[in-house]
Amino acid sequence: MRFLHSLLLFFAALALHAQGTAKYVFFFIGDGMGANQVGLANDFMRQTGQPPLAFASLPVLGLAATHSATNGVTDSAAGGTALACGHKTANGTLGMLADRATPIANLAQRAHEAHRAVGILTSVSVDHATPAAFFAHVPDRGQYHEIGRQLAYGDFEFHAGSDFLQPTGNHGNLYALCEERGMTVARGAEQYAAKANGASRMLLLQTEEASRRESKSVPYAIDRRPGDGSLSLATMTEAAIDFLTRDGRAADGFFIMAEGGKIDWACHSNDAATVVREVVDLDSAVSVALRFYRQHPHETLIVITADHETGGLGLGRGPYELFADRLAHQSQSVDAYGATLAALRRGPFAWNDVRNSLGQTFGLWTAVQPNQQQEARLRRAYERIVSGEANDERSLYQRDSELAAEARRVLAECARVSWASGGHSAAMVPVYAIGAGAEAFAGLMDNTDVPRRIAAAAGYAPFANR
Repeated sequence: MRFLHSLLLFFAALALHAQGTAKYVFFFIGDGMGANQVGLANDFMRQTGQPPLAFASLPVLGLAATHSATNGVTDSAAGGTALACGHKTANGTLGMLADRATPIANLAQRAHEAHRAVGILTSVSVDHATPAAFFAHVPDRGQYHEIGRQLAYGDFEFHAGSDFLQPTGNHGNLYALCEERGMTVARGAEQYAAKANGASRMLLLQTEEASRRESKSVPYAIDRRPGDGSLSLATMTEAAIDFLTRDGRAADGFFIMAEGGKIDWACHSNDAATVVREVVDLDSAVSVALRFYRQHPHETLIVITADHETGGLGLGRGPYELFADRLAHQSQSVDAYGATLAALRRGPFAWNDVRNSLGQTFGLWTAVQPNQQQEARLRRAYERIVSGEANDERSLYQRDSELAAEARRVLAECARVSWASGGHSAAMVPVYAIGAGAEAFAGLMDNTDVPRRIAAAAGYAPFANR
């Protein structure tokens, strides 16, 4: 009997050892990325003759529920907290229980306690809800300056994103505070290359010039131009791997969380073509991780999921058709097209000039043929601008010209894409995985299960009971 007990203990120890084999962990979060956002991007790639999304082909697939402790539809703070902390919380709350007072430890902190080097990356500001869920504990996600202070006072080795939303406040200048706390601040890829040697901790932001144009996020992938001083999520992922594996920091491994934050922003404005490019941009970052995985296949775990779905995206409307390739003719985000229209208005602003502009930017009449009703709607939106009656359309993160918004509606109709709302939905989100411990992410789960299973696969301290 004693022998049997010893044998059971031995096999239990083996099981625990097998669970903790993920030395290197990549956790990708596509903010707002539901199954249909992935499906649309994959169809876009197929219909335009490009390879499918790398992460959509991973061997393990699951589905996660996303409701929060207080709402059937979560916001990014509660969704991010669930993915970071393994607990449900109230909408708007970061790193705390639903009482908005009790802080809870997160996955990145557990990784750090297990002597893993940690990197937190995002395509939006470093103090935004999803990245903040992995290092901050505040009752209100809008406490950006306090979140930035907690970033500076944290111990993680690498942070990257566009900038701070509130760099100055009660705690002074956050850039200076980061430097005082031993963090090297690098602006853009060139400064990173120059400053990485000898730095013990790194905050990588886009260049000051890029932040003067827009500090809240890096540009949409569809709007990004060479030499604009911005960063891509793939560039940040490469930098994180480079920095965390320097000077023996990753002797015991690393944990990297990377958020494709602007999938959500494009979904809030129902900009389907821009959504596709953002999902593809996230996939480029995952491809960087997959290259690392191929070098360390038995020690690396890659997990990709979302905090929630945004927009209630529908694929196919009316006839049994989906023309995702028509979205390829859009060359600017709806947000950026507002500046194009503003430049046009400084000239004669005749309908033919606007029509030509819509052709160049959305492919209307050049590659995609609107019907008479759709053309009449576009013409009416133009006339409302001329008469001064036009109203901009507001979404959560941007304000779009009425004509730009009408153009994206027409292109979506031509592509057979529809939207239920400009907000989040309660749709389940996909979970993709490959590598050490990946089999745990198959099937139906709650979003709070995802970090718990990552912790088990990597050998971090387990989460408390829910």
